[in-house]
Amino acid sequence: SSGLTHECGVFGAIATGEWPTQIDVAQVICLGLVALQHRGQESAGIVTSEGIGPGATNFNVHKGMGMINNIFTDDSMKKLRGNLGIGHTRYSTSAASEEVNCQPFVVHTAHGALAVAHNGELVNCESLRKDVLSRGVGLSTHSDSELITQALCLNPPEGEVNGPDWPARIKHLMQLAPLSYSLVIMLKDKIYGVRDPYGNRPLCIGKIVPLTIGAYRHEKADRLPAEGWVISSESCGFLSIGARYVREVQPGEIVEMTRDGIKTIDIVDCPESRRHAFCIFEYVYFARSDSIFEGQMVYSVRLQCGRQLAREAGVVADIVSSVPESGTAAAHGFAREAGLNFAEVLCKNRYVGRTFIQPSTRLRQLGVAKKFGALSENVAGKRLVLIDDSIVRGNTIGPIIKLLRDAGALEVHIRIASPPLLYPCYMGINIPTREELIANKLNAEELAKYVGADSLAYLSVEGLKKAVQLNMDVKKPEAAGHCTACLTGDYPGGLPEDLEW
Repeated sequence: SSGLTHECGVFGAIATGEWPTQIDVAQVICLGLVALQHRGQESAGIVTSEGIGPGATNFNVHKGMGMINNIFTDDSMKKLRGNLGIGHTRYSTSAASEEVNCQPFVVHTAHGALAVAHNGELVNCESLRKDVLSRGVGLSTHSDSELITQALCLNPPEGEVNGPDWPARIKHLMQLAPLSYSLVIMLKDKIYGVRDPYGNRPLCIGKIVPLTIGAYRHEKADRLPAEGWVISSESCGFLSIGARYVREVQPGEIVEMTRDGIKTIDIVDCPESRRHAFCIFEYVYFARSDSIFEGQMVYSVRLQCGRQLAREAGVVADIVSSVPESGTAAAHGFAREAGLNFAEVLCKNRYVGRTFIQPSTRLRQLGVAKKFGALSENVAGKRLVLIDDSIVRGNTIGPIIKLLRDAGALEVHIRIASPPLLYPCYMGINIPTREELIANKLNAEELAKYVGADSLAYLSVEGLKKAVQLNMDVKKPEAAGHCTACLTGDYPGGLPEDLEW
């Protein structure tokens, strides 16, 4: 409804020590994907490997369309035996929402099976496409993920002795396509985690710890014994699968996960010594608020955005509230900074699915009223600041304002905890076209009038950067940076060129 969709979430898990393992790897991956469901609700898949013995040559695969809980039943989970595995949950950016496009992709090479799950979108991958085509490999789709999978099947330019040199193949791929991806790649008995040299898409590592650990919770993760390792787009699901957050995969890093542990194989630097470009919208919108990026929790960044917004665009009011749940953290920050009380004014109906009956014209004019109710006792006779995380098309906020006025609000001031969205994204976020983005048609004053607010203001780009950088803790601060392309039009890898065939 907001018009913004994320591409995908990737997840991988491997048991340490003796195989076969006592850990239900498929169950761990399934729960990991449930925690990443906000990153894609269109299709999902899990691929597992036994890693040893006669069963190791073939992978166990289950994929399907829809939500994770509907795809993975008890029966399908029983077939996903294994000591390691990877999973994927997906939105498609292209129209092709068919099972054939579900990931992880599995291909059979001369050296055994290979499975790949990918989050992101390749930008200016022409050199990679040409490299693959020139070696006699046919591509059946325009899919980036297929291109990546086929590229990994090719020998690297420097050749190979004694079988495939997977790190060299991965490195070759990264040099030809520096943006934008997080990958998990599974072979018979190991998993590689790869993050693009710009660090545009997130990827992090967790450690599965023994269930008895509860007694000494304050131990640092690195001191605890490992029963297994996980790798994920976000850390939000780690605690629910008995894992502890360890660290992020660094931009350009290739990590190798085996039953013996985890190690860095190589780090590919950013082209032309450019700064990293982690997607700033992960903080604003996409990530779950309990995830950790760059050494800080997403929730605390959103809180900070609200504080900064109060400094930049304060207003005389009685209470501060939010559009649940997207604007809540920022609203708490705004309220604290402004010295105002936070109060809930909207009550969300969790049972409004997409298949809502087509309403009559009268009901359509009430719009989002079906999604929210107003807590009229909190609203009546009050001047209200309403915080949301972003405005994309601008078609949901108007009905909410009308609902609050009908419930007796004296004034409704809209404050947006991010800058106006002005440009499309080519790096794995499905942002509508420029024409559809409301901020390209109306400035803040005009938009306030259009949606029926008393005033409307956005957080500045500088203010957003300040909030993100305040408590950031990264390995190389001098190289750290964020992609703000959708806000500023400044694309880290340049604008995409047209494909040549």
